Amino acid sequence: MSDSNRAGLDDLAARFAAAAIPATEWTHQTHLTIGAWHVARFGPDAALERLRAGIRRLNAAHGTIDSDTRGYHETITCAYVRLLTAFLRARPVGEVVEASVAALLASPLAARDVLTRHYSKALLFSVEARRGWIEPDLEPLP
Repeated sequence: MSDSNRAGLDDLAARFAAAAIPATEWTHQTHLTIGAWHVARFGPDAALERLRAGIRRLNAAHGTIDSDTRGYHETITCAYVRLLTAFLRARPVGEVVEASVAALLASPLAARDVLTRHYSKALLFSVEARRGWIEPDLEPLP
């Protein structure tokens, strides 16, 4: 990847850490990009902690109140960290994160409904799943 792509990804991660990504830019693809960057940089456990805090900070900056129906969702965040970890582990050894992110965004994992392969909608969008980790009810996660 070019230095400009690397700088762009690092800049995006820095803006996430600073809660400086505008709501219009905080898309599904941006979520995936930020998640993959964190997993690649920090490993799954530390990435999850940083993502939890960062998403909550960004929600607050956007005026989104974390509630039973909006804002931060624990099960979605944890499930994606697991999916992203498995995806990145399957990539070629030594691949730069920018190439991994490009492959991720072009993969079936980038589909917005990927979690419904693992969770029924009723369970995934339940208050319990939003507040805490819930195991999938359809297909296990990696």
